[in-house]
Parts: sequence; structure tokens; C-alpha cells
Amino acid sequence: MLEATLLLEADLDLPTLLRHIVEEARSITGARFGALGVVNHERTALSEFVTAGLDAQTETQIGARPKGLGVLGLLINDPQPLRLSRISSHPGSFGFPRGHPEMTSFLGVPIMMRGEVFGNLYLTDKIGWSEFTLDDEETVVGLAVAAGIAIDNAHMHRRVQEVAVYADRDRVARDLHDNVIQRLFGAGLALQSMTAGAEPEMAARMHQVIEDLVTTIRQIRNTIFELGQDEGGDGFRSRLLSVLRELDPTLGFKVDVSFGGPVDTSIPQPVAEHLLSVTREALTNVARHARATRALVEVTVQHGTCRLIVVDNGRGAAVAEARGGGSGLVNMRQRAQMLQGNFEVTFSEESGTSLIWQVPIAP
Repeated sequence: MLEATLLLEADLDLPTLLRHIVEEARSITGARFGALGVVNHERTALSEFVTAGLDAQTETQIGARPKGLGVLGLLINDPQPLRLSRISSHPGSFGFPRGHPEMTSFLGVPIMMRGEVFGNLYLTDKIGWSEFTLDDEETVVGLAVAAGIAIDNAHMHRRVQEVAVYADRDRVARDLHDNVIQRLFGAGLALQSMTAGAEPEMAARMHQVIEDLVTTIRQIRNTIFELGQDEGGDGFRSRLLSVLRELDPTLGFKVDVSFGGPVDTSIPQPVAEHLLSVTREALTNVARHARATRALVEVTVQHGTCRLIVVDNGRGAAVAEARGGGSGLVNMRQRAQMLQGNFEVTFSEESGTSLIWQVPIAP
């Protein structure tokens, strides 16, 4: 038991730790099979299921992992140790799925972490015995206490690593804002002052460089925002970025994105839902029709108006749909009209598609 506890404390990697817990419980009790089910946040089912003692072929035959029905669910509803001499004889038994090996004796013990159930440890088929003993139960309960502490330590260790990463991100974001952006802005002002006395052709080239600098500054600000975001963020920016990441494989390239104004605090939830849907529809059209290699999504909030611009460099993402009377453009226009806004789209087979969708929002 002491050796098993030391082994658990030796590894803070959570997936490896969970498997160690199952293996040590099997070793201590002489169980043929073992599993650890992680309980979901609602405490209604199992969200993860780690097994030991099954070969790869059997794992494949069994298929989907159990969600906590039958005997496995008893510990979810009532987190108390449970010993059975024969699983199938219990009135709550659901039986085994096709391809699952037959199992007889059973021992289940909850794993607690900070007073709450993290998951349940399941052991079946005590080798050489008809059932698990009271000593087995008490020993596994002790192991479960150690496992709960080890899991808690693993969570804290991971959180410390996340805090270190966020601190490093903050430092990089400050350097980008205080140094890089200010220098680019200064270079843009210097070029702006030089255009007054320059030849028309040179002035035009300078203006193009200034526009490129403004675009670069905007992209760096977006990067600064992303560096400061927690992965679990639920603001509009985070939700839109999540949609774009989801569509990257379909498009075959990463979409450029730009934000302007207080998009996280000013866009009402109903408008945000329409924005996300229109963005998804527009980029899906690009993927289906445009043969584009680049696309830009820009969302701005200014003067009580929310504007979405989607531009691609393809052959006209909407050409095929517009000529065929597809529903995508109609849906986007109807969404704008529902919110007293407007929708415009221009396209050609040479220059691609430019889509503007804008609606009023409360100041």
C-alpha cells in the first residue's frame, strides 16, 4: 500500500496518474480487470473511462466507453464502497455489451477530491477468489484517499504551469504594445509627414506603406488580445476565433481576422449569434465555390453600428450560388433585415467576393 501511494505521488501527469491508480488497485487486490470513471461536472454520468486488463482487440470490440449506467452508476448516485459477489445478480445490472468479457465479482470505491467526488474506481474478477474481501475494500478505500490527494496535486501543478504561461504571455503582450506598436506608429507618422513634399508616384507608394503599417498594428493588437485570453473565454472575440479555427480545415488555410472597437462589451447576445452564423455561412461559401487562398474577416463596432466584412481572393464565392438561387445569401440578407440592418455583396470571377453585413446596436 505504501509503495502504491509513493508511485502515485511520483507522477503529476494526470492521464498517466489515472492509469497508475487503476493498475495499483488491481495489483493490491488481485483483480483481473480494473477501470476508473471520471464523473462529469453535473455528477450525472461518466465523462472519461480508463481501463486496465483488457487487450487492444477487446477494447475495440467493446466500442464506446460506458457512461455510468447499471452497476457503474450506483456509485455516481450514492458514492459509497460497493462489493458484489456476482454483478449480474444485482437488480441494477444492465448486462454487458457485445464483445465484453464476462465479469463476476465487483468492487467499487469513490475517489474524493476536496470533499467532492472526482470519479469511481471499479475492480472486477478477483483472481482465485469468488469475491472481493472486506480487507480488499478497506485497502482500496485507503488507496482512493491517496489517489484523491495525488489528483489534487496534479491539478494544482497544472494550474501553476498555466499561471506561468499566462505571466509569460502578459510580458510578451506588454512588449508588443509598449515597444513594437509604438515604433510602427512612429514610423507611420514619419512617412505621413514626408508625403507632402514627395512626387505623386512616391507619395502613392508611401500611402500604401502607411496602410500596410496600420494593418500590421491592427493584427498585432489582435495578437495581444489572444495572448491575454483564457482558453475558456466566452466573449465574442473568443467565440468568433473558435468558429474560424473550426473552419480552417474546410478552407485549407488560416483566415485573417481583425477587430475594431469594443466588440466584447457592445455586441448584444442576439446580434452575436447572427454574426457568428453569417460568418460561418460566408466562409462555407468561400470553401465551396471560391477556390480562394486567402480570406479576411473584420468585425468593427463604431457609432452604434456593428459591421462584419468578409473578403476572399477567389473567383467569386457567391457567383455559383447567386446564379443558382441558393439560400445562403438569402439567409444572410434576412438576418440583417430582422435586425433592421443591411447586407451587400459584390463578386467577380477575377477579384473574389466582398461581403458587408451591418446592423444597428444599442449605444
